Formats: sequence, C-alpha cells, structure tokens
Amino acid sequence: MERLFDNTEIAFSSMNDAELNRAYLLFKMIGNANLVKVGTSLTNFALKLNLPVEGLIRKTVFDHFVGGTTENECLRVASKMYSKGVSSVLDYSVEGKEDEQSFENALQMTLNTVDFAIVHKGFPFVVFKPSGFGPMDLYQKIGEGKELTQNEAMEWGRVTGRFDRVCKKAYENNISVLVDAEETWIQDAADKLTVEMMQKYNKNEAIVYNTLQMYRHDRLPYLKELHAKAKAEGFHIGMKVVRGAYMEKERKRAEEFGYPSPICPTKEATDQNYDSAIAYMIENIDSMAVYAGTHNESSSYQLMRLMDQKGLAKNDKRVWFGQLYGMSDNISYNLAAAGYNVSKYLPFGPVRDVMPYLIRRAQENTSVEGQSSRELSLIEAERNRRKRR
Repeated sequence: MERLFDNTEIAFSSMNDAELNRAYLLFKMIGNANLVKVGTSLTNFALKLNLPVEGLIRKTVFDHFVGGTTENECLRVASKMYSKGVSSVLDYSVEGKEDEQSFENALQMTLNTVDFAIVHKGFPFVVFKPSGFGPMDLYQKIGEGKELTQNEAMEWGRVTGRFDRVCKKAYENNISVLVDAEETWIQDAADKLTVEMMQKYNKNEAIVYNTLQMYRHDRLPYLKELHAKAKAEGFHIGMKVVRGAYMEKERKRAEEFGYPSPICPTKEATDQNYDSAIAYMIENIDSMAVYAGTHNESSSYQLMRLMDQKGLAKNDKRVWFGQLYGMSDNISYNLAAAGYNVSKYLPFGPVRDVMPYLIRRAQENTSVEGQSSRELSLIEAERNRRKRR
C-alpha cells in the first residue's frame, strides 16, 4: 500500500510556519523524559501557588493540544480542520471532580456540545466519560454486584438519567455518542449502562458507541458476546476501539490486590488484539459501526485494506478514524485528503482544569515508544520542505 502517511505537505497544511516551529520545540521537549518530569512538577507547583503561568501554558502546550477554553473558542480550530476534511469531537476535558454539582455541570456541558453539533458543521460525534456523570465507587459497587443502599440506588438512577438525556438528545438529532472507557474496576457497570443505551437507541443504526480498550485481553471475547446479544435482540453495536489509557495503574492495582493483570502481556499482543477487534467489526459491519481511535500507522493501513477488501466506500458512515488534536496529523489529514471519515478529539476547558489532560498527553508522548520521535521527524521534514520552496 502507498506510504500515505509520509506526506508532510498535506499533514501540516493547516499549520503556518510559526505553529510548525512551536510544534517542533514542543515535541523536542516532550522527547526528553526528565524534562517532562521536571516540567510537570514545576507547572503543578506554580499553579498551586497561583503564580501567573497560565499565559505561558496557553501559548505553548495548551494551544497545541487543546481547542480552547469554551466550545465557541474551539470553533476557529474546528473550522480550520473541517476545511481540510477533518471533523471534530468536542471533549470537555475537566476531570477528577466527584460531587453532584460537578456531575450536573458535566451533563450540561455535554448537552451543550450536542446543541453546538446541531448548529455547526463538522461535529458528527459528542463524547462523555462515565465517571463524569457519577461517583467511581458507585460504578465499582455495581460492577461487583453488591447491593445498593436506598440512597445509592437513587444516585444510580440519576447517573442513568444523565446517560439517557445525552443519548436521547443525540438520537433525536442524528448525532452519535462516544462513551469513553474507564478503569477495569468500574468498566463493568459503565458497559452495562452503555449497552442499555444501545438497546434503546441503536435499533436501526449505531448512535451510541461504547469504548473497547484492547490492551485488555478480555475485550475481544466481550465484543463477540455482545454481538451475539445484539443479533438476538435486534440492535446495532457502536464501538470506539483504542489500545488503552490506564496500563500502569491497572498492573499496579492487580499486583496490590493479588489478582491476574487484565492487561495483555506484551505490546505485540495488544497490537494483535486491537487489529483482531477491528477485523471482526469490519467483517460484521452490517450490524456494527467502528470508530478506530489510533495513532498507529500500521493499524490504520490495516483498516484501509480491510475496507477495500470488504468493498466499502472510503466514506462509509459506519467507519471512522480518530486521533487526538495535536498528535498524528500525518494520519488524520492524509486520510481525510484520501476521502476517509476522520475526526480529532478536540479538548476544551479552563486552563487549570485541563492540566491533568495536558500532563497525560506529554507523558504519553514520552512513554509510547517512537511516538514523539516520529512526530518530530515529520515536523523536521516539513520544515525542510518549506525551506526549499
């Protein structure tokens, strides 16, 4: 297959020279693990002391990985991407708040993104995280099959209501919903609730999508079991397929509590698991829809081949590729230019509240083998290309 993702002119067509140079310096820094560690500590320290560092953060890492502080601020970025064929998934990236008011705020922000997607082009999906709508210990208790107190049952009713309000509004406006993944100990309850939404709103096509983290060795069997259930009950499956986000935390907890790790033993096993899930979904695409969330070029090429072998149009609405804003533009923009459905997760929120997300992005680029060096080499190639013009 043609080396589609090496075309840097298309990959960075939405960046001017100043933005490209900022990206170069940023990934140069991110490539240094010690620098990321020190920088993270200093940033957190400065924010706790209320030092005036938000402006610096805003002009560097924030503007590269985040669309803005509000939905309206994101519109400029989203419009620029959409002009190149890349859609946006607005992601309210405020995390770690566990009180009723915060859950209600998260619900309202998610409903606002549905309203935003109705009015503006280029927003085919909305997204929310289960733990944004309810307490993690409640998800865990339900997942473990424990009996709820009367107050907990009422609280779970509110969580269910929040899920339903978003899915119902999205369904009524033909917008798809991506339900993000959580840690294993709360995922079972989130799965159960998301499947209930599929049963309700996915009768004719996939509107509600759950998320499979394929570094978990049990996710492909889960998908196949769910497929059997969906065929028997007559609903469609929507799945965002990713490799996963909580590997170190999962392994540490498994060791601490003395149970087998849910994580695949090797990176190669995770890659094989991911590709197998994608292949299974394309083979059964008549009753499924897949959102392939990946920065892996090999997996992206594989999905392109599978679509071709299956005779699917490049823009078949049941197949989407997805990456995070600020990363893997060589995949996103080249796929879009070739005619595939592509979207970027576009985070937004107040600078201080989005810092946990930004820190994860920096750490991810540092820890994932070859990620920052691949980004940097592509940026360098494009800078050199522009100098030769």
